Amino acid sequence: QVQVSELGGGTVQAGGSLRLACAASGGIFTVNSADWYREAPGKQRESVASLSGPQEPTYAGNVKGRFTISRDGSKNIVYLQMNNLRPDDTATYICRVAGELFNVREGRYRSHFVYGQGIPVTVSA
Repeated sequence: QVQVSELGGGTVQAGGSLRLACAASGGIFTVNSADWYREAPGKQRESVASLSGPQEPTYAGNVKGRFTISRDGSKNIVYLQMNNLRPDDTATYICRVAGELFNVREGRYRSHFVYGQGIPVTVSA
């Protein structure tokens, strides 16, 4: 019922910037927390950035100071601003949003989370 669309990936030269967007739509759903992960060829999925309610965002050590996660609560969109990109940032980036989804049959909100399909980011040297 809730779908996630990821936008903004592509190819950029080292030192460049990209902004990824993760838009949740469908149902009566409010995003309370979000995470960005990435998967590089031959590597395990890595958590990149997390945002939960009013708490300060958290970042992986290798992106801290370069990446910024933010949320437009009114539109259920989560962003990942990536600056000073490096070739080792090349990966498929996946967002996960979690929140409260209104269950029509039960007449109440239930916790719900959904992953996006992933969006490729390539950084050339």
